[in-house]
Amino acid sequence: MSSITARRKGEVRGSIWSDRFLKSAIFQGSIVTGLAIIFVLGQMLYSSSAFNIIRFLSLSFEGPAKWLFLGYVLYIILAVAIATTALFYNHFEVNLHQNIRGYRSLLAWVHLIGMNVGGTCVTMTMIFAGLIGSGVYEVIASGSVANQLKPNTEVMAQFILPISVFAAVLVAGVIAGGVVFITNYFGIKNSGDRIDGIRMAY
Repeated sequence: MSSITARRKGEVRGSIWSDRFLKSAIFQGSIVTGLAIIFVLGQMLYSSSAFNIIRFLSLSFEGPAKWLFLGYVLYIILAVAIATTALFYNHFEVNLHQNIRGYRSLLAWVHLIGMNVGGTCVTMTMIFAGLIGSGVYEVIASGSVANQLKPNTEVMAQFILPISVFAAVLVAGVIAGGVVFITNYFGIKNSGDRIDGIRMAY
C-alpha cells in the first residue's frame, strides 16, 4: 500500500506539454479566424468594384491563386494537428504517468517550435505567394478592379526556397515529436513494475 502511495505522490497531476500545445493551437486558431475575417472584410471593402471572391475562388485553381487557398486550408489543418498533438502528450503525462524530461524534453521543444514556426511560415508564405502571383496584392494596393488581375507566374519561383526551408523545419519538428512518442511508449512498455503500479492504483 505504501508503494502505491509513493507512486501516486510521483504521478503527474497535469500535462505540461499538452497545455503548451493547446495554448499554441488556440493561438493558431485565432490567426485562422483573423484570416477569414480579412477575406470577408476584403470582399466588403471591394464590393463596389468588380472584385468578387466567389469568382476568384472559381478561377483560383487555374493559376497562382491556388497557393493562397491551399495555404489557408493547410493552416486550418495545422491548427487541428497541433490541438490533436496535445492529446498525445496528455495521454503520456496524465494517463500513463510518464514525465517527459531530459532529451525527450528537448525533442518536445523542437516538436512545438517546429510545428508552430515551421508550419506557420510555410502556410503564410504560400498565402503570400498566392496573393503576389495572382495579382491580388496589386489589386488591393492600387484599388484596381478584378478584371485587371494580372497573374505573374515568374514571381512564384522566388518562394520555392523559403517554403522548402520552412517545410524542413516543420518536418524536423514532427520527426522530433515522433521520437518522443515512440521512446515514451516503449519506455513504459519495458517497465513492467511501473505498469503494475499504475494498474493497482486504478
